[in-house]
Amino acid sequence: MLIDTHCHLDKLDLTPYENGVDDAIRAAKDAGVSQILTISVDLDNFDSVHDFTKYAGVFASCGVHPLHKEGLLTSPETLEQLAQRKKVVAIGETGLDYFYDKEPELHQAQKDSFAVHLDVAGRMGLPTIIHTRDARADTLDLIRAHGDSDVGGVLHCFTEDYAMARSALDLNYLISISGIVTFKNAEDLRDTVRKLPLESLIVETDSPYLAPIPHRGKKNEPKYVRDVAQFVADIKNIRYEELLEISSQNFHNKFTQVTRDEVLL
Repeated sequence: MLIDTHCHLDKLDLTPYENGVDDAIRAAKDAGVSQILTISVDLDNFDSVHDFTKYAGVFASCGVHPLHKEGLLTSPETLEQLAQRKKVVAIGETGLDYFYDKEPELHQAQKDSFAVHLDVAGRMGLPTIIHTRDARADTLDLIRAHGDSDVGGVLHCFTEDYAMARSALDLNYLISISGIVTFKNAEDLRDTVRKLPLESLIVETDSPYLAPIPHRGKKNEPKYVRDVAQFVADIKNIRYEELLEISSQNFHNKFTQVTRDEVLL
């Protein structure tokens, strides 16, 4: 089963499609995609994200991106309330990003919001979807302090080093690989993928961002997850079908509220 485990359906460029997101989802299905997880980055816009779960095979997360400064969380109530909606299967994306927010005084608000997400995820028994960039030590420290290792989660669109990936695996986190792995300057990431066990990997688009080769220069969309999966299979020197079987099993083992038999129509 091919799954786009992280995309933003509310942000897709739909100009190529006469019928909008209906056609984009149909294009994904025609490319072999069976399920899609669409990701929340702020709670003010959560309704529009959750609306996509009306489609069979589409599920949603609920959370606030660390760079969404105006909406970073200081208390859990709204997140807990929204995350109880049908077909919400994860908390996030949340995490830390010190690449863009380099000032230390900005980091504390991100940490506080991240801790709220981790606490809620543990109480609700939902996996946490984490964005982390240039914040390796703080990310791992907060997972250890506030995360539930029985539930764990995903480090999405992973670009950090092998040591961080191994530490995340020890905390019951999966490593999600995006189209970045196909980029010419991503040899360090490819080496990390080579070293990681297949049982730790899933694939995503993070669309509309980061279109994989050979689609660089285009807006990304869920149908291109096929190219990511093929590239990872080639790196691991296994059949494409084997990569799909293992990565989808990894996803369903982690995202236990995703119904396996509900697929794109």
